[in-house]
Amino acid sequence: MGSLLDIAKVRADFPLLDTKVYGKNLVYLDNGATTQKPLSVLAAVEEYYTEYNSNVHRGVHLLSQKATSAYEESRKKVAAYINAAHSYEVIFTKGTTDAINLVASSFGRKYLNAGDSILISAMEHHSNIVPWQMICEERGATLKVIPMDKNGVLQLDLLPSLLDDKVKLVSFTYVSNSLGTINPVKEVIRQAHGKNIPVMIDAAQAIQHIPVDVQALDVDFIAFSGHKIYGPMGIGVLYGKEKWLNAMPPYQGGGDMIKTVTFEKTIYNELPYKFEAGTPDVSGAIGLGAAIDYVNSIGLDAIQIAEHELLSYGLEKLAEIEGIQFIGNAEERSGVISFLLEGIHPYDLGELLDKQGIAIRTGHHCTEPVMHFFGIPGTCRASFAFYNTKEEIDLLVAGIKRAAAILI
Repeated sequence: MGSLLDIAKVRADFPLLDTKVYGKNLVYLDNGATTQKPLSVLAAVEEYYTEYNSNVHRGVHLLSQKATSAYEESRKKVAAYINAAHSYEVIFTKGTTDAINLVASSFGRKYLNAGDSILISAMEHHSNIVPWQMICEERGATLKVIPMDKNGVLQLDLLPSLLDDKVKLVSFTYVSNSLGTINPVKEVIRQAHGKNIPVMIDAAQAIQHIPVDVQALDVDFIAFSGHKIYGPMGIGVLYGKEKWLNAMPPYQGGGDMIKTVTFEKTIYNELPYKFEAGTPDVSGAIGLGAAIDYVNSIGLDAIQIAEHELLSYGLEKLAEIEGIQFIGNAEERSGVISFLLEGIHPYDLGELLDKQGIAIRTGHHCTEPVMHFFGIPGTCRASFAFYNTKEEIDLLVAGIKRAAAILI
């Protein structure tokens, strides 16, 4: 089935895609790091700052009421997008990293004791490793890892033995940012819940590509970032089931997360404000709401079809390059192609592609354990969004060949 998108119309919504780099038309293939922003998101943020810039909650004047209404409307949009049962189960954070740190700190302080463990996977981003290491060290707990195979696929046959009575939470990525692997989240959740173990999902690389229905998944926590789904930087989301969020202590103290404060005792606010201390990123939340509106206007089904075509075409065309090696060969994958070219360091290839106007990501992609597993220093990563084209992939292939001719 062909793409349903009018690609010229779609690309016109993203002004940065019309940029020139070193005199050449930009080919932006670094969407796994951050996505570009449509005009509607830019307009929503500008409108907030130029027409009703004000702090939210507690203000009785008109600007504050308008800002509060827009901020809370965005929360409802996020809740609807992920099919949360209640909008107050949506906590605005600074991003995925902040959301994971929130759960690691709050859940860990409440439920993690000496001798307990947290279970993650072998393909996690550093933001889903380090916060758990920190709380495990603080609490005298241990971090356990679900291994993966040479194709970058989790070894689920080992999961039952790993899910012992010491595991207090499983936290793992929906889609690997460095390999593109789509993990079997439903099966992991099913097995963990079979032993009454809650599950957190890092959905940073999934939320913009595939449907994420928190009720259908029956997941306990998910985290994602606004800038990965065509929204602003500095805003993110933690979804948590009401029962867990009510049971967990606040992550930070300050304004808005309180009901009453005396020098003797503070009574915390209700959800979601209990976890939103201080002045929030109001413009970011409003921009995220606009981004979700935009994605809904395009349609996630159409986005999936377009991106699947790009991924398949990219794998086919890149495979024709002599000396190329793909890192990660999962059957179920999304959005990312990681590769190496024989005899060429990823940084060198990335720099020569940049001079041709082609933006990819090079390095370990904040997944050093993945690189250690494959025995490599890093990879070149091309990551796609629905606004990319097959012509851009052709330019990438030609650019790699041109670079190889210089470097080898």
